[in-house]
Amino acid sequence: MQKFDFWLGRLTGGDTTLNLALQVFLVVSLVAIGNFLLRRLLDRLAARTAQTANPWDEALVNAARRPLPLLAWIVGLSFAARIVQGEADAALFDAIDPLRTIGVIACLTWFLVRLIGNMQGAIVQRQIDRGEGVDRTTVDAIGKLLRVSVLITAVLVGLQSLGFSISGVLAFGGIGGIAVGFAAKDLLANFFGGLMVYLDRPFAVGDWIRSPDKELEGTVEDIGWRLTRIRTFDKRPLYVPNSIFTQIAVENPSRMSHRRIKEHIGVRYDDMAAVDGIVAGIRRMLQEHPEIEQSQTMIVNLDAFGPSSVDILVYTFTRTTVWVDYHVIKQDILLRIAAIVAAHGAEIAFPTRTLHLLAETPPAAA
Repeated sequence: MQKFDFWLGRLTGGDTTLNLALQVFLVVSLVAIGNFLLRRLLDRLAARTAQTANPWDEALVNAARRPLPLLAWIVGLSFAARIVQGEADAALFDAIDPLRTIGVIACLTWFLVRLIGNMQGAIVQRQIDRGEGVDRTTVDAIGKLLRVSVLITAVLVGLQSLGFSISGVLAFGGIGGIAVGFAAKDLLANFFGGLMVYLDRPFAVGDWIRSPDKELEGTVEDIGWRLTRIRTFDKRPLYVPNSIFTQIAVENPSRMSHRRIKEHIGVRYDDMAAVDGIVAGIRRMLQEHPEIEQSQTMIVNLDAFGPSSVDILVYTFTRTTVWVDYHVIKQDILLRIAAIVAAHGAEIAFPTRTLHLLAETPPAAA
């Protein structure tokens, strides 16, 4: 280092200011060159890891692509500032060490948060590639808990590095938590509501849910700590505070095992003699239908004498739970029932009304 200063002195002719500027210029130039080479290296590593079957190395490299160059700049510029501090004794330079420490902690925190997000995406993608059921809700919950833990730890370490007492900060947090709890009770209610959703798992991302207590129906897109985003069937986003889910009943049709067909088929009273054969034909058709679940309840019986028809109850379950496929199967069942009714020489009734007209009596002769 002394030889380096000697040659710099010879080069600048002993001018201290020029010597100092040259040292700072060399340090900044080396940092810029090193940062450029570091970026090129990370780009090459990212391109190479993207071609491998292991997603973890790709997640690690992508997480470091932005924080690592920033960390190089922070360390390099702090070193340049220390060089200037050796010649200029100003109080401003006393902030170099705390700022460098905070910068390093921030870069490390940024790296860990990005790494958690990349690992979260890699786990979901790996489950999709393997054809396994994607438990996105659990993965999101664990990822959010890890990110919150990293951020809290970074804040505490940063405060400790700046000379604050962690025990004092925690004690203040315990006292101030009471006031904060009263001021932000709705926020805390939503937080614990989200926690209950993660633990009880009444629904997950991608499920179709609805509530008989609220006008709430749609597909769950995201479960956050404060609110849940639901996409309604007319494609509007619906943002529901999580505390609502602790107060209402939630129905999850996505988890049904079968879909039910429940219809009343009305036959004319004039076709009463054919009802027994129609009932037997419908039951036989349902028992032979490949899309009807035979292990579930099946009812085909005369149910009631309606105002203008003899009503036959058809009650059965399909194998599929897919909404679109269910309607295709239901249409096929109804068309087959109509064919069975017609095959027995009967007709499906429609609302009728019978009027009895009284014959008019001639007026009496005067």
